[in-house]
Amino acid sequence: MKDINAKKKDASNPSDEDDPKSPLLPVHQEPTTETSECIRSLILLTPNTACILLGPLLCLIICLCVDFDGGGGGESGDKKSSRNMLAVLAWIFTWWLTEAVPMPITSMSPLFLFPLFGIAAADRVASSYMDDVISLVLGSFILALAVEHYNIHKRLALNITLLFCGDPLNPPLLLLGISATTAFVSMWMHNVAAAVIMMPVATGILQRLPSGRGQSEMLNNFCKALVLGVIYSAAIGGMSTLTGTGVNLILVGMWKSYFPEAAPISFSKWFFFGFPMALLIFLTLWGILCLFYCPRGLGSILSSYLDKAHIKRELDILGPMCFAEKMVLSIFSMLIVLWMTRSITEDVPGWGALFKGRAGDGTVSVMMATLLFIIPNKNQMGEKLMDWDKCKKLPWNIILLLGAGFAIADGVRSTGLADILSKSLDFLEAVPYWAIAPAVCLISGTITEFITSNNATTTLVVPLLIQIAKTMHVHPLLLMVPGAIGAQFAFLLPTGTPSNIVGFSTGHIEIKDMIKIGLPLKVVGTLVLSVLMPTLGAYVFGTDGLAFFPVRWQRRVAEHLCS
Repeated sequence: MKDINAKKKDASNPSDEDDPKSPLLPVHQEPTTETSECIRSLILLTPNTACILLGPLLCLIICLCVDFDGGGGGESGDKKSSRNMLAVLAWIFTWWLTEAVPMPITSMSPLFLFPLFGIAAADRVASSYMDDVISLVLGSFILALAVEHYNIHKRLALNITLLFCGDPLNPPLLLLGISATTAFVSMWMHNVAAAVIMMPVATGILQRLPSGRGQSEMLNNFCKALVLGVIYSAAIGGMSTLTGTGVNLILVGMWKSYFPEAAPISFSKWFFFGFPMALLIFLTLWGILCLFYCPRGLGSILSSYLDKAHIKRELDILGPMCFAEKMVLSIFSMLIVLWMTRSITEDVPGWGALFKGRAGDGTVSVMMATLLFIIPNKNQMGEKLMDWDKCKKLPWNIILLLGAGFAIADGVRSTGLADILSKSLDFLEAVPYWAIAPAVCLISGTITEFITSNNATTTLVVPLLIQIAKTMHVHPLLLMVPGAIGAQFAFLLPTGTPSNIVGFSTGHIEIKDMIKIGLPLKVVGTLVLSVLMPTLGAYVFGTDGLAFFPVRWQRRVAEHLCS
Protein backbone atom coordinates (compact mmCIF):
# COMPACT_ATOMS: atom_id res chain seq x y z
CA MET A 1 0.00 0.00 0.00
CA LYS A 2 2.87 2.31 0.84
CA ASP A 3 4.55 1.50 -2.45
CA ILE A 4 1.34 2.26 -4.30
CA ASN A 5 0.98 5.65 -2.59
CA ALA A 6 4.61 6.42 -3.31
CA LYS A 7 4.09 5.65 -6.97
CA LYS A 8 1.02 7.87 -7.02
CA LYS A 9 3.01 10.67 -5.41
CA ASP A 10 5.81 10.29 -7.94
CA ALA A 11 3.30 10.26 -10.78
CA SER A 12 1.76 13.49 -9.53
CA ASN A 13 5.16 15.20 -9.73
CA PRO A 14 5.19 17.18 -13.04
CA SER A 15 8.96 17.04 -13.25
CA ASP A 16 9.09 13.27 -13.21
CA GLU A 17 10.92 11.73 -16.18
CA ASP A 18 8.23 9.08 -16.75
CA ASP A 19 5.44 11.61 -17.11
CA PRO A 20 4.47 11.67 -20.83
CA LYS A 21 3.41 15.29 -20.48
CA SER A 22 6.77 16.30 -19.09
CA PRO A 23 8.88 18.29 -21.66
CA LEU A 24 12.01 16.64 -23.00
CA LEU A 25 14.02 19.82 -22.36
CA PRO A 26 13.58 22.24 -19.49
CA VAL A 27 11.62 25.18 -20.83
CA HIS A 28 11.69 27.64 -17.99
CA GLN A 29 14.92 26.61 -16.32
CA GLU A 30 17.28 29.56 -16.07
CA PRO A 31 20.92 28.81 -16.95
CA THR A 32 23.45 29.21 -14.24
CA THR A 33 25.69 32.27 -14.20
CA GLU A 34 28.71 30.17 -15.17
CA THR A 35 26.87 28.66 -18.17
CA SER A 36 25.69 32.09 -19.36
CA GLU A 37 29.21 33.45 -19.22
CA CYS A 38 30.55 30.50 -21.25
CA ILE A 39 27.87 30.91 -23.89
CA ARG A 40 28.46 34.66 -24.06
CA SER A 41 32.21 34.20 -24.43
CA LEU A 42 31.72 31.62 -27.18
CA ILE A 43 29.49 34.06 -29.07
CA LEU A 44 32.07 36.83 -28.81
CA LEU A 45 35.06 34.69 -29.81
CA THR A 46 33.97 33.99 -33.38
CA PRO A 47 36.46 34.02 -36.29
CA ASN A 48 34.89 37.23 -37.53
CA THR A 49 35.33 38.94 -34.16
CA ALA A 50 38.94 37.76 -33.99
CA CYS A 51 39.65 39.23 -37.43
CA ILE A 52 38.00 42.51 -36.43
CA LEU A 53 40.22 42.75 -33.35
CA LEU A 54 43.31 41.69 -35.31
CA GLY A 55 43.39 44.96 -37.28
CA PRO A 56 43.59 47.34 -34.29
CA LEU A 57 45.90 44.89 -32.51
CA LEU A 58 48.45 44.91 -35.35
CA CYS A 59 48.15 48.69 -35.46
CA LEU A 60 48.91 48.91 -31.73
CA ILE A 61 51.87 46.52 -31.99
CA ILE A 62 53.44 48.56 -34.80
CA CYS A 63 52.93 51.82 -32.91
CA LEU A 64 54.62 50.39 -29.80
CA CYS A 65 57.39 48.29 -31.36
CA VAL A 66 58.39 49.87 -34.70
CA ASP A 67 60.90 52.70 -34.66
CA PHE A 68 62.32 53.97 -37.95
CA ASP A 69 65.90 55.19 -37.78
CA GLY A 70 65.28 58.06 -40.17
CA GLY A 71 62.29 59.86 -41.47
CA GLY A 72 61.16 59.79 -45.02
CA GLY A 73 61.49 62.48 -47.58
CA GLY A 74 57.81 63.16 -48.10
CA GLU A 75 56.04 66.47 -47.94
CA SER A 76 55.93 66.44 -44.16
CA GLY A 77 57.47 63.09 -43.44
CA ASP A 78 58.92 62.29 -40.01
CA LYS A 79 59.53 59.11 -38.05
CA LYS A 80 56.27 59.25 -36.10
CA SER A 81 53.97 59.93 -39.04
CA SER A 82 55.68 57.23 -41.14
CA ARG A 83 55.26 54.72 -38.33
CA ASN A 84 51.61 55.70 -37.85
CA MET A 85 50.97 55.33 -41.58
CA LEU A 86 52.41 51.81 -41.52
CA ALA A 87 50.25 50.95 -38.51
CA VAL A 88 47.09 52.24 -40.18
CA LEU A 89 47.97 50.31 -43.34
CA ALA A 90 48.20 47.10 -41.28
CA TRP A 91 44.78 47.82 -39.77
CA ILE A 92 43.07 48.59 -43.10
CA PHE A 93 44.72 45.79 -45.09
CA THR A 94 43.84 43.22 -42.40
CA TRP A 95 40.17 44.15 -42.65
CA TRP A 96 40.36 44.15 -46.44
CA LEU A 97 42.01 40.74 -46.68
CA THR A 98 39.79 39.02 -44.09
CA GLU A 99 36.62 40.96 -45.01
CA ALA A 100 35.78 40.91 -41.31
CA VAL A 101 34.19 44.31 -41.89
CA PRO A 102 32.36 44.90 -45.19
CA MET A 103 34.81 46.21 -47.77
CA PRO A 104 32.88 49.48 -48.44
CA ILE A 105 32.96 50.28 -44.70
CA THR A 106 36.66 49.44 -44.47
CA SER A 107 37.22 51.70 -47.47
CA MET A 108 35.82 54.61 -45.46
CA SER A 109 38.13 54.00 -42.49
CA PRO A 110 40.86 56.40 -43.72
CA LEU A 111 38.33 59.20 -43.18
CA PHE A 112 38.67 58.76 -39.40
CA LEU A 113 41.97 56.87 -39.01
CA PHE A 114 44.14 59.38 -40.87
CA PRO A 115 43.08 62.44 -38.83
CA LEU A 116 43.17 60.50 -35.52
CA PHE A 117 46.73 59.25 -36.16
CA GLY A 118 47.96 62.62 -37.39
CA ILE A 119 48.54 61.47 -40.97
CA ALA A 120 46.39 64.02 -42.82
CA ALA A 121 43.65 66.56 -42.19
CA ALA A 122 40.05 65.47 -42.62
CA ASP A 123 39.46 67.76 -45.61
CA ARG A 124 42.51 66.43 -47.43
CA VAL A 125 41.45 62.80 -46.89
CA ALA A 126 37.88 63.50 -47.99
CA SER A 127 39.09 65.14 -51.21
CA SER A 128 40.59 61.79 -52.28
CA TYR A 129 37.09 60.33 -52.45
CA MET A 130 35.96 62.65 -55.23
CA ASP A 131 38.33 63.54 -58.04
CA ASP A 132 38.30 63.34 -61.84
CA VAL A 133 38.82 59.57 -61.90
CA ILE A 134 35.87 58.94 -59.59
CA SER A 135 33.78 61.37 -61.66
CA LEU A 136 34.67 59.23 -64.67
CA VAL A 137 33.40 56.15 -62.83
CA LEU A 138 30.13 57.78 -61.78
CA GLY A 139 29.29 59.12 -65.22
CA SER A 140 30.16 55.92 -67.07
CA PHE A 141 28.20 53.73 -64.66
CA ILE A 142 25.10 55.91 -65.03
CA LEU A 143 25.36 55.57 -68.80
CA ALA A 144 25.84 51.80 -68.44
CA LEU A 145 22.67 51.62 -66.33
CA ALA A 146 20.80 53.47 -69.08
CA VAL A 147 22.07 50.99 -71.69
CA GLU A 148 20.95 48.13 -69.47
CA HIS A 149 17.55 49.70 -68.73
CA TYR A 150 16.62 50.04 -72.43
CA ASN A 151 17.98 46.57 -73.39
CA ILE A 152 20.46 48.06 -75.86
CA HIS A 153 23.04 45.49 -74.80
CA LYS A 154 20.67 42.61 -75.61
CA ARG A 155 19.83 44.02 -79.02
CA LEU A 156 23.53 44.44 -79.75
CA ALA A 157 24.33 40.90 -78.62
CA LEU A 158 21.58 39.32 -80.73
CA ASN A 159 22.57 41.25 -83.84
CA ILE A 160 26.21 40.29 -83.53
CA THR A 161 25.30 36.67 -82.82
CA LEU A 162 23.10 36.65 -85.92
CA LEU A 163 26.00 38.08 -87.91
CA PHE A 164 28.46 35.45 -86.70
CA CYS A 165 26.11 32.47 -86.71
CA GLY A 166 27.10 31.52 -90.26
CA ASP A 167 25.32 29.49 -92.91
CA PRO A 168 25.99 26.62 -92.54
CA LEU A 169 26.52 26.87 -88.80
CA ASN A 170 30.19 27.41 -87.86
CA PRO A 171 30.74 26.71 -84.10
CA PRO A 172 34.12 28.53 -83.82
CA LEU A 173 32.59 31.55 -85.56
CA LEU A 174 29.54 31.49 -83.24
CA LEU A 175 31.87 31.22 -80.23
CA LEU A 176 33.87 34.15 -81.58
CA GLY A 177 30.72 36.24 -81.99
CA ILE A 178 29.45 35.67 -78.43
CA SER A 179 32.88 36.13 -76.85
CA ALA A 180 33.74 39.23 -78.91
CA THR A 181 30.38 40.81 -78.06
CA THR A 182 31.01 40.18 -74.35
CA ALA A 183 34.47 41.73 -74.61
CA PHE A 184 33.06 44.77 -76.41
CA VAL A 185 30.31 45.28 -73.82
CA SER A 186 32.87 44.89 -71.03
CA MET A 187 34.95 47.70 -72.53
CA TRP A 188 32.27 50.21 -71.54
CA MET A 189 30.81 48.80 -68.35
CA HIS A 190 32.04 46.78 -65.37
CA ASN A 191 33.19 43.20 -65.97
CA VAL A 192 30.55 41.73 -63.68
CA ALA A 193 27.77 43.71 -65.35
CA ALA A 194 28.96 42.56 -68.77
CA ALA A 195 29.02 38.92 -67.64
CA VAL A 196 25.57 39.19 -66.07
CA ILE A 197 24.20 40.82 -69.23
CA MET A 198 25.74 38.37 -71.70
CA MET A 199 25.34 35.10 -69.78
CA PRO A 200 21.55 34.95 -70.46
CA VAL A 201 22.31 35.39 -74.17
CA ALA A 202 24.72 32.43 -74.03
CA THR A 203 22.45 30.25 -71.91
CA GLY A 204 19.52 31.15 -74.17
CA ILE A 205 21.44 29.49 -77.01
CA LEU A 206 22.38 26.52 -74.81
CA GLN A 207 18.76 25.98 -73.74
CA ARG A 208 17.97 24.90 -77.29
CA LEU A 209 20.43 22.02 -76.93
CA PRO A 210 19.47 18.69 -75.30
CA SER A 211 20.53 18.37 -71.67
CA GLY A 212 21.16 15.51 -69.27
CA ARG A 213 21.76 12.03 -70.60
CA GLY A 214 20.64 13.02 -74.09
CA GLN A 215 23.55 15.44 -74.45
CA SER A 216 26.59 14.15 -76.31
CA GLU A 217 30.16 14.85 -75.25
CA MET A 218 30.59 17.31 -78.15
CA LEU A 219 27.53 19.34 -77.14
CA ASN A 220 28.63 19.31 -73.49
CA ASN A 221 32.05 20.65 -74.48
CA PHE A 222 30.49 23.40 -76.61
CA CYS A 223 28.39 24.48 -73.62
CA LYS A 224 31.58 24.73 -71.57
CA ALA A 225 33.30 26.74 -74.31
CA LEU A 226 30.44 29.23 -74.54
CA VAL A 227 30.25 29.83 -70.77
CA LEU A 228 34.03 30.08 -70.37
CA GLY A 229 34.20 32.37 -73.39
CA VAL A 230 31.73 34.78 -71.77
CA ILE A 231 33.37 35.02 -68.34
CA TYR A 232 36.95 35.27 -69.62
CA SER A 233 36.02 37.71 -72.41
CA ALA A 234 34.37 39.95 -69.82
CA ALA A 235 37.67 40.10 -67.90
CA ILE A 236 39.80 40.59 -71.03
CA GLY A 237 37.56 43.28 -72.55
CA GLY A 238 37.68 45.29 -69.33
CA MET A 239 41.46 45.54 -69.57
CA SER A 240 41.32 47.55 -72.81
CA THR A 241 39.66 50.73 -71.46
CA LEU A 242 39.82 52.78 -68.29
CA THR A 243 36.10 52.33 -67.62
CA GLY A 244 36.12 48.57 -68.16
CA THR A 245 37.26 47.73 -64.64
CA GLY A 246 38.01 49.44 -61.36
CA VAL A 247 41.59 48.14 -61.42
CA ASN A 248 42.56 50.39 -64.32
CA LEU A 249 41.01 53.38 -62.57
CA ILE A 250 42.87 52.62 -59.33
CA LEU A 251 46.13 52.46 -61.27
CA VAL A 252 45.48 55.78 -63.03
CA GLY A 253 44.44 57.43 -59.77
CA MET A 254 47.57 56.27 -57.96
CA TRP A 255 49.78 57.44 -60.82
CA LYS A 256 48.16 60.86 -60.52
CA SER A 257 48.54 60.86 -56.73
CA TYR A 258 52.18 59.74 -56.60
CA PHE A 259 53.31 61.77 -59.63
CA PRO A 260 51.03 64.85 -59.74
CA GLU A 261 53.37 66.75 -62.07
CA ALA A 262 53.60 63.90 -64.61
CA ALA A 263 51.42 63.69 -67.71
CA PRO A 264 48.17 61.93 -66.68
CA ILE A 265 47.07 58.65 -68.25
CA SER A 266 44.11 59.66 -70.40
CA PHE A 267 41.39 57.41 -71.76
CA SER A 268 42.87 57.43 -75.27
CA LYS A 269 46.44 56.81 -74.04
CA TRP A 270 45.36 53.74 -72.09
CA PHE A 271 43.26 52.50 -75.02
CA PHE A 272 46.21 52.62 -77.42
CA PHE A 273 48.07 50.23 -75.10
CA GLY A 274 45.23 48.25 -73.54
CA PHE A 275 43.31 47.39 -76.70
CA PRO A 276 46.19 45.68 -78.60
CA MET A 277 47.12 43.79 -75.44
CA ALA A 278 43.53 42.68 -74.83
CA LEU A 279 43.14 41.72 -78.48
CA LEU A 280 46.16 39.39 -78.36
CA ILE A 281 44.95 37.76 -75.14
CA PHE A 282 41.40 37.45 -76.53
CA LEU A 283 42.58 35.73 -79.71
CA THR A 284 44.59 33.35 -77.52
CA LEU A 285 41.46 32.58 -75.51
CA TRP A 286 39.46 31.89 -78.65
CA GLY A 287 42.19 29.64 -80.02
CA ILE A 288 42.42 27.64 -76.78
CA LEU A 289 38.64 27.18 -76.58
CA CYS A 290 38.45 26.05 -80.21
CA LEU A 291 41.37 23.66 -79.70
CA PHE A 292 39.83 21.92 -76.69
CA TYR A 293 36.08 22.22 -77.28
CA CYS A 294 35.30 22.69 -80.99
CA PRO A 295 36.26 19.51 -82.84
CA ARG A 296 35.37 18.74 -86.42
CA GLY A 297 31.82 17.57 -86.95
CA LEU A 298 30.40 19.80 -84.20
CA GLY A 299 28.74 22.11 -86.74
CA SER A 300 26.54 19.38 -88.20
CA ILE A 301 25.36 18.38 -84.71
CA LEU A 302 24.59 21.97 -83.65
CA SER A 303 22.72 22.71 -86.90
CA SER A 304 19.90 20.46 -85.72
CA TYR A 305 19.22 22.71 -82.72
CA LEU A 306 20.45 26.21 -83.60
CA ASP A 307 19.33 28.35 -86.51
CA LYS A 308 19.05 32.01 -87.42
CA ALA A 309 15.27 31.87 -87.19
CA HIS A 310 15.44 31.62 -83.38
CA ILE A 311 17.67 34.67 -83.09
CA LYS A 312 15.45 36.62 -85.49
CA ARG A 313 12.42 35.80 -83.34
CA GLU A 314 14.24 37.19 -80.30
CA LEU A 315 14.96 40.41 -82.20
CA ASP A 316 11.32 40.64 -83.35
CA ILE A 317 10.21 40.48 -79.71
CA LEU A 318 12.38 43.52 -78.94
CA GLY A 319 10.80 45.40 -81.85
CA PRO A 320 12.29 48.41 -83.64
CA MET A 321 14.52 50.85 -81.74
CA CYS A 322 12.50 53.56 -80.00
CA PHE A 323 13.50 57.20 -79.56
CA ALA A 324 14.89 56.61 -76.04
CA GLU A 325 17.18 53.79 -77.21
CA LYS A 326 18.50 55.88 -80.09
CA MET A 327 19.20 58.83 -77.80
CA VAL A 328 21.02 56.72 -75.18
CA LEU A 329 23.09 55.08 -77.91
CA SER A 330 23.89 58.49 -79.42
CA ILE A 331 24.96 59.96 -76.07
CA PHE A 332 27.13 56.92 -75.33
CA SER A 333 28.76 57.10 -78.77
CA MET A 334 29.37 60.83 -78.35
CA LEU A 335 31.01 60.20 -74.96
CA ILE A 336 33.39 57.63 -76.49
CA VAL A 337 34.38 60.12 -79.20
CA LEU A 338 35.01 62.83 -76.58
CA TRP A 339 37.10 60.43 -74.50
CA MET A 340 39.21 59.45 -77.49
CA THR A 341 39.80 63.00 -78.76
CA ARG A 342 40.46 64.94 -75.54
CA SER A 343 44.21 64.38 -75.84
CA ILE A 344 45.47 62.80 -79.06
CA THR A 345 49.18 63.55 -79.63
CA GLU A 346 51.62 66.32 -78.78
CA ASP A 347 51.22 67.76 -82.28
CA VAL A 348 47.42 67.33 -82.28
CA PRO A 349 46.43 68.17 -78.70
CA GLY A 350 42.67 67.51 -79.01
CA TRP A 351 39.72 69.47 -77.69
CA GLY A 352 41.13 69.48 -74.13
CA ALA A 353 43.57 72.20 -75.16
CA LEU A 354 40.63 74.61 -75.60
CA PHE A 355 40.10 74.51 -71.83
CA LYS A 356 43.82 74.72 -70.98
CA GLY A 357 43.88 71.24 -69.47
CA ARG A 358 41.12 72.00 -66.93
CA ALA A 359 38.67 69.46 -68.41
CA GLY A 360 39.30 65.76 -67.85
CA ASP A 361 37.67 62.48 -68.84
CA GLY A 362 35.46 62.71 -65.75
CA THR A 363 34.23 66.14 -66.89
CA VAL A 364 32.66 64.86 -70.10
CA SER A 365 31.53 61.63 -68.40
CA VAL A 366 29.37 63.51 -65.88
CA MET A 367 28.26 66.04 -68.50
CA MET A 368 26.94 63.34 -70.86
CA ALA A 369 25.33 61.47 -67.96
CA THR A 370 23.54 64.70 -66.98
CA LEU A 371 21.92 64.82 -70.42
CA LEU A 372 20.09 61.59 -69.60
CA PHE A 373 18.19 63.42 -66.86
CA ILE A 374 17.27 66.33 -69.18
CA ILE A 375 16.23 64.74 -72.49
CA PRO A 376 12.67 63.30 -72.50
CA ASN A 377 12.18 59.67 -73.47
CA LYS A 378 8.90 60.34 -75.35
CA ASN A 379 7.28 57.34 -73.70
CA GLN A 380 5.34 59.26 -71.08
CA MET A 381 4.71 62.95 -70.65
CA GLY A 382 7.42 64.60 -68.57
CA GLU A 383 9.49 61.42 -68.20
CA LYS A 384 13.22 61.67 -68.93
CA LEU A 385 15.63 59.09 -70.29
CA MET A 386 16.80 58.39 -66.73
CA ASP A 387 15.69 59.24 -63.21
CA TRP A 388 17.46 58.81 -59.91
CA ASP A 389 15.47 55.72 -58.94
CA LYS A 390 17.10 53.87 -61.83
CA CYS A 391 20.53 54.80 -60.42
CA LYS A 392 20.11 52.96 -57.12
CA LYS A 393 22.31 50.16 -58.47
CA LEU A 394 25.37 52.41 -58.71
CA PRO A 395 28.42 50.47 -57.39
CA TRP A 396 29.22 52.63 -54.40
CA ASN A 397 31.48 49.88 -53.06
CA ILE A 398 33.86 50.34 -56.01
CA ILE A 399 33.72 54.13 -55.70
CA LEU A 400 34.60 53.98 -51.99
CA LEU A 401 37.39 51.49 -52.66
CA LEU A 402 38.84 53.84 -55.28
CA GLY A 403 38.72 56.73 -52.82
CA ALA A 404 40.45 54.66 -50.14
CA GLY A 405 43.19 53.68 -52.57
CA PHE A 406 43.81 57.30 -53.52
CA ALA A 407 43.84 58.37 -49.86
CA ILE A 408 46.34 55.63 -48.97
CA ALA A 409 48.57 56.56 -51.90
CA ASP A 410 48.60 60.18 -50.76
CA GLY A 411 49.27 59.18 -47.14
CA VAL A 412 52.17 56.85 -48.01
CA ARG A 413 53.79 59.59 -50.07
CA SER A 414 53.19 62.57 -47.75
CA THR A 415 54.33 60.81 -44.55
CA GLY A 416 57.61 59.65 -46.07
CA LEU A 417 56.78 55.95 -45.72
CA ALA A 418 57.33 55.55 -49.46
CA ASP A 419 60.98 56.56 -49.14
CA ILE A 420 61.52 54.24 -46.18
CA LEU A 421 60.09 51.32 -48.13
CA SER A 422 62.28 52.25 -51.07
CA LYS A 423 65.44 52.09 -48.93
CA SER A 424 64.49 48.63 -47.67
CA LEU A 425 64.30 47.33 -51.24
CA ASP A 426 67.83 48.22 -52.32
CA PHE A 427 68.65 44.54 -52.92
CA LEU A 428 66.39 44.58 -55.99
CA GLU A 429 68.58 47.09 -57.80
CA ALA A 430 70.54 44.35 -59.57
CA VAL A 431 67.47 42.31 -60.61
CA PRO A 432 66.78 42.59 -64.38
CA TYR A 433 63.41 43.89 -65.51
CA TRP A 434 62.68 40.78 -67.60
CA ALA A 435 62.79 38.71 -64.40
CA ILE A 436 60.77 40.97 -62.11
CA ALA A 437 57.90 41.94 -64.48
CA PRO A 438 56.48 38.40 -65.00
CA ALA A 439 56.92 37.68 -61.27
CA VAL A 440 54.94 40.81 -60.39
CA CYS A 441 52.18 39.78 -62.78
CA LEU A 442 51.95 36.27 -61.37
CA ILE A 443 52.05 37.41 -57.74
CA SER A 444 49.20 39.90 -58.29
CA GLY A 445 47.11 37.24 -60.04
CA THR A 446 47.75 34.72 -57.27
CA ILE A 447 46.68 37.18 -54.56
CA THR A 448 43.44 37.80 -56.46
CA GLU A 449 42.81 34.07 -56.93
CA PHE A 450 43.22 33.05 -53.30
CA ILE A 451 43.01 36.07 -51.00
CA THR A 452 41.05 39.14 -52.09
CA SER A 453 39.46 40.99 -55.02
CA ASN A 454 41.43 42.41 -57.94
CA ASN A 455 40.57 45.96 -56.82
CA ALA A 456 41.91 45.34 -53.33
CA THR A 457 44.98 43.55 -54.73
CA THR A 458 45.83 46.55 -56.89
CA THR A 459 45.39 48.91 -53.96
CA LEU A 460 47.76 46.78 -51.88
CA VAL A 461 50.41 46.01 -54.51
CA VAL A 462 50.82 49.15 -56.64
CA PRO A 463 52.30 51.42 -53.90
CA LEU A 464 54.93 48.76 -53.19
CA LEU A 465 55.70 48.37 -56.91
CA ILE A 466 56.36 52.10 -57.17
CA GLN A 467 59.07 51.79 -54.55
CA ILE A 468 60.51 48.67 -56.22
CA ALA A 469 60.67 50.56 -59.53
CA LYS A 470 62.59 53.40 -57.90
CA THR A 471 64.99 50.90 -56.34
CA MET A 472 65.55 49.15 -59.68
CA HIS A 473 65.92 52.52 -61.44
CA VAL A 474 63.15 51.78 -63.96
CA HIS A 475 60.15 53.85 -64.88
CA PRO A 476 57.37 53.18 -62.30
CA LEU A 477 54.76 52.35 -64.96
CA LEU A 478 56.89 49.45 -66.15
CA LEU A 479 55.96 47.66 -62.92
CA MET A 480 52.69 49.39 -62.00
CA VAL A 481 50.93 48.30 -65.20
CA PRO A 482 51.95 44.59 -64.98
CA GLY A 483 50.98 44.56 -61.31
CA ALA A 484 47.54 46.05 -61.95
CA ILE A 485 46.69 44.06 -65.08
CA GLY A 486 48.17 40.90 -63.57
CA ALA A 487 45.62 41.22 -60.76
CA GLN A 488 42.93 40.70 -63.42
CA PHE A 489 44.41 37.36 -64.56
CA ALA A 490 42.24 35.43 -62.06
CA PHE A 491 41.21 32.63 -64.39
CA LEU A 492 41.66 29.49 -62.28
CA LEU A 493 38.99 29.48 -59.55
CA PRO A 494 35.29 30.45 -59.36
CA THR A 495 36.07 32.69 -56.37
CA GLY A 496 38.74 34.61 -58.31
CA THR A 497 36.28 37.24 -59.54
CA PRO A 498 32.48 37.70 -59.42
CA SER A 499 32.43 37.16 -63.19
CA ASN A 500 33.78 33.64 -62.66
CA ILE A 501 30.99 32.96 -60.18
CA VAL A 502 28.40 34.07 -62.74
CA GLY A 503 29.64 31.41 -65.16
CA PHE A 504 30.17 28.73 -62.51
CA SER A 505 26.61 29.14 -61.22
CA THR A 506 25.18 28.03 -64.59
CA GLY A 507 26.25 24.45 -63.84
CA HIS A 508 27.88 23.97 -67.25
CA ILE A 509 31.50 24.23 -66.03
CA GLU A 510 33.58 22.76 -63.22
CA ILE A 511 36.79 23.90 -61.54
CA LYS A 512 38.85 21.50 -63.66
CA ASP A 513 37.46 23.18 -66.81
CA MET A 514 38.51 26.61 -65.52
CA ILE A 515 42.02 25.34 -64.71
CA LYS A 516 42.27 23.61 -68.09
CA ILE A 517 41.59 26.86 -69.99
CA GLY A 518 42.65 29.43 -67.38
CA LEU A 519 46.18 28.16 -66.76
CA PRO A 520 47.48 28.49 -70.35
CA LEU A 521 45.54 31.76 -70.68
CA LYS A 522 47.26 33.14 -67.56
CA VAL A 523 50.70 32.10 -68.86
CA VAL A 524 50.12 33.65 -72.30
CA GLY A 525 48.67 36.82 -70.76
CA THR A 526 51.74 37.21 -68.54
CA LEU A 527 54.09 36.78 -71.48
CA VAL A 528 52.13 39.21 -73.68
CA LEU A 529 52.11 41.84 -70.95
CA SER A 530 55.80 41.37 -70.16
CA VAL A 531 56.72 41.87 -73.82
CA LEU A 532 54.32 44.70 -74.67
CA MET A 533 55.02 46.88 -71.64
CA PRO A 534 58.69 47.75 -72.43
CA THR A 535 57.95 47.96 -76.18
CA LEU A 536 54.50 49.32 -77.01
CA GLY A 537 54.14 50.68 -73.47
CA ALA A 538 57.40 52.61 -73.81
CA TYR A 539 55.97 54.39 -76.86
CA VAL A 540 52.47 54.99 -75.49
CA PHE A 541 53.34 55.97 -71.90
CA GLY A 542 56.65 57.66 -72.71
CA THR A 543 58.86 55.34 -70.69
CA ASP A 544 61.24 55.29 -73.70
CA GLY A 545 63.02 52.06 -72.91
CA LEU A 546 64.00 53.02 -69.37
CA ALA A 547 64.09 49.33 -68.51
CA PHE A 548 67.15 48.95 -70.70
CA PHE A 549 69.04 52.06 -69.56
CA PRO A 550 68.71 52.09 -65.74
CA VAL A 551 71.67 54.42 -65.22
CA ARG A 552 69.83 57.28 -66.85
CA TRP A 553 66.61 56.72 -64.93
CA GLN A 554 66.91 59.64 -62.53
CA ARG A 555 67.46 62.20 -65.27
CA ARG A 556 64.79 60.77 -67.55
CA VAL A 557 62.15 60.56 -64.81
CA ALA A 558 62.93 64.13 -63.77
CA GLU A 559 62.34 65.23 -67.35
CA HIS A 560 59.16 63.15 -67.48
CA LEU A 561 57.77 64.67 -64.30
CA CYS A 562 58.49 68.19 -65.52
CA SER A 563 56.99 67.67 -68.98
